[in-house]
Amino acid sequence: MVTASKTFTEEFLENGFVIAEGVLDPETVLDPIINEYHGVLDRLASELYETGKISSKFESLSFDERLIKIYQETGQAHNQYFDFSLPFQDVKEDTPFWAGPAVFNAFTNEKLLDRVEQLIGPEIYSNPVQHVRIKPPEKHLPTDDLGMPVIGATVWHQDHGVVTEEADETNMITTWFSLTDTPVESGPLRVVPGSHRDGLLTHCNDYEGNGPEFKGRQIPERLFENDEAVPLPTRRGDVVFLHRQLVHGSLPNVGDNIRWSFDLRYNPTGQNTGRKAFPGFVARSRTNPDSELRDPVKWHQMWSDTRTRMARINQAGTDEIPFSRWEDGHPDCEM
Repeated sequence: MVTASKTFTEEFLENGFVIAEGVLDPETVLDPIINEYHGVLDRLASELYETGKISSKFESLSFDERLIKIYQETGQAHNQYFDFSLPFQDVKEDTPFWAGPAVFNAFTNEKLLDRVEQLIGPEIYSNPVQHVRIKPPEKHLPTDDLGMPVIGATVWHQDHGVVTEEADETNMITTWFSLTDTPVESGPLRVVPGSHRDGLLTHCNDYEGNGPEFKGRQIPERLFENDEAVPLPTRRGDVVFLHRQLVHGSLPNVGDNIRWSFDLRYNPTGQNTGRKAFPGFVARSRTNPDSELRDPVKWHQMWSDTRTRMARINQAGTDEIPFSRWEDGHPDCEM
């Protein structure tokens, strides 16, 4: 949060993050997204019911209750239906994604871009490293073979660590916001203030040294001051801005409601996105406003075309286009 003694930019540079309150209007920006996702959930429920994977479409339930019921009956987290990105491998012609107009409206929101401009300048590119994350309460979720919820806490990482080496000089920033209030018990972001000053840290594939609740590629806790981590609870409309080298993750959702967030990334136009197979676009240009994308239909088509291309590559373990910079065997990854 910006303090009286420091500006928005100064807070960001000193701590590696800053919270800007009330950037996004809940009624005109967030509520339309939620309404749009009700339709996505309808489609998911219909497909699962028609294939006999759930006992009902659960149409009388609230969004939260309905989603949890589907997760419980299928034992799976159907995240791809809601995401506005694609997997790195084994994409099919019909792999689901959602790139609707209300979602696009958030990407190009003028108040959000005003804040981004303060950090990276007026020529702003929407970087395609982007996701929606829906995290239901753990107490209602099915568990995996280790007894852990299928959706839990997010592992320690840096956003610089999820792009390829071509983007090492890219001034990428992350904007994170929740569609609902996110108190500590709902599993908000957790950050290590000042850790962005230590540069890019090693990310270990399938690392288990940080505990069973953390699965996947992550930074070993011994490589940073993890005891200095702080949670960042937010209210709907607030936006958290993160430096690309800030170490962060998220807490588990031990509350009663879903935690539903977007993380969108931006960089100066012309810099490498580190995700060359995926489409970005000019979100703002003071020098050439005509280059800005403002057509949500075109944005959706860009992702649809990408899905068609991805369905022909990176199949069955192949890696024609790499999405990761990390390999097994690094000394930092020994437990």
